Amino acid sequence: MNSSDLLRFLRARSSVREYSGGEPLDPEDIDYILACASTAPSAGNREAWDVVIVTDDDVRLELASAALEQVHIREAPAVFVVCANYVRSMSHYGERGILYALEDATIACTYMMLAAHARDLHSCWTGGVRGERGSRSSRPSAAYPPPRRASRGREGGGRRSNLWSGCRWTSTCTARPGRIKHSRRE
Repeated sequence: MNSSDLLRFLRARSSVREYSGGEPLDPEDIDYILACASTAPSAGNREAWDVVIVTDDDVRLELASAALEQVHIREAPAVFVVCANYVRSMSHYGERGILYALEDATIACTYMMLAAHARDLHSCWTGGVRGERGSRSSRPSAAYPPPRRASRGREGGGRRSNLWSGCRWTSTCTARPGRIKHSRRE
């Protein structure tokens, strides 16, 4: 790939917020997205992020509510909830690790969106969530799957109840292009 190809690829990606249908993502697509995210640079190679892949309708409803009623979260067949893992970063960097964990999670999320685009999937960065600036908590209470990582990264799992604790989350939603009602370029 040359620089012109890269620029053309980046310009072709756009954020999509309205999906129709609910065709699930192929497991191969999910594995590819995670594998690409695991190549993202991170502070001190701490990989201070975790991802929870949400496909359950009830959990997506709760996430949409926590994300200030952003409907696309409810409509997308899969939501990749990317959590900054402060503990992993702060164990090495102290207080600076908070910023580094946010940066690591942001970069990993960006790689996920680019990977989705490479697989002809649509995605949308979702930022605004309750819990920021003193508002209500953004932690969902519904049951959710354990975090996942690609084979290169640290494995998720462990106690589910602790994942949302201290989690500053963002998400990317993915869907097949044929299932789109509307696409808006950002």
